[in-house]
Amino acid sequence: MNVKHFTDEKVLLFEITEEIDHHSSEKIKRRVDYEIQRLYPTKIVFDFDNVFFMDSAGIGLLLGRYKTAVAYGAKIELINVKDRIREILVMSGISKVMKVA
Repeated sequence: MNVKHFTDEKVLLFEITEEIDHHSSEKIKRRVDYEIQRLYPTKIVFDFDNVFFMDSAGIGLLLGRYKTAVAYGAKIELINVKDRIREILVMSGISKVMKVA
């Protein structure tokens, strides 16, 4: 996973470069939480361009980061989401609390 921080807009961009499953979600969670606590962003963006698989662990990962973001006053946006993963996000209700593009 690549992380970019844009200080002018206080935006954190996470480029996820792997499948999001039980094994990878814990690693991603730790890194995202660390960066949120370190940088206090106002917007957190997850780039799904290289994500071709996500299971329920990914849903849990996103919901947990949503709770953390709200506590820090930040918003979350998901970009470059593939149709297959978009369907999962819509069915889970995540698209109601996060912008999915």
